[in-house]
This record gives sequence, structure tokens and C-alpha cells, in this order.
Amino acid sequence: MSNEGSLSPESVLSQLKSNNITHVVWLPDSETNWLYLLMKNEPSIELVPVSREGQAFSVAAGLATGGKKPVILIQNTGLLESGDSLRGWGIGLKTPVVMMIGYRGWTRHGKNAFHDVAKFTEPFLIAMGINYYLVENDGDIDRITYAFEEADENKKPVAVLVGDEYSSWN
Repeated sequence: MSNEGSLSPESVLSQLKSNNITHVVWLPDSETNWLYLLMKNEPSIELVPVSREGQAFSVAAGLATGGKKPVILIQNTGLLESGDSLRGWGIGLKTPVVMMIGYRGWTRHGKNAFHDVAKFTEPFLIAMGINYYLVENDGDIDRITYAFEEADENKKPVAVLVGDEYSSWN
């Protein structure tokens, strides 16, 4: 199912499968419920929940070292909380992992009034030297593959900022 006006969890799952993801390391939240329901029924992907976002980077690094292909699924609030873990386990160990980050509070119109964390997300990624792709709808879905290709090629974390989680994922 493709809908260029919104981002469907089916399209996201399709991208994860086409990029041979073996594990989704994530902090469970209410925003990604529909994606979670699809992922838990997908036999080719193992879900690995963590209790803090910072743990996601060490778990993903261990999986990658063991020959698996993880993706990290977290919110931007948790990204900021886990900066040192990203630095050490992600950047320092050259872990080729994609972080799919819920861009909480972001709007395409520049009025990030819902939550102030939106104004810090991109500057934080830039300061850490992390390239990122914005995905707002199914028309942007190929950017997920671009992120996986870049992470593999450069042996470093790459971010996908999910800018539509509130209207389509729940």
C-alpha cells in the first residue's frame, strides 16, 4: 500500500525487509504501534526492546559485530539522551546502523510548537557528524534505502528522521 500523502507502516516494514534487516532495536512507545504490530508478525525480523535509548547503540553494535543487520527505532528525545552512547558505540566503533528517529514536535511549516526538542534534533545530528534523511510520506520511502546504503558504505550511523509519526503511524 503506497500513499504519497502519508507514511504507512507497511511501506516502512517493506523497506526494512528489502534492506535485509535482522533486528529492530527499539524503545517501545505509543507512536509506532501500527509498525510494531506488523514487525512482531514478521518472521524475518527480531524485535529487541531496550529500557533506555542509550542501550540501543550498544545492542546494535553487538548485533552488527555478530554479523547481523540491526536498525535502531527511537524518538528524538531519546536520541538527545543517548548522545554519549551514540558517540562511543556508534561513531567510535564505526557501526553501520540506521537510526529511524521519530521527529517529535517537527512540522514542515517551521512552527515546532508541540515540543521544543524538534529545534535541537538536526543541530545535534550535525554536531555529531551524522548524515540524515527526512521521510514524511510514502513518496520519500526510498530515502530509507539511501540511509542503509550510506551506513554500509561509510561504516557509520546514519539517521532517518520520521516527520509524520503523529498523523499516519497511530
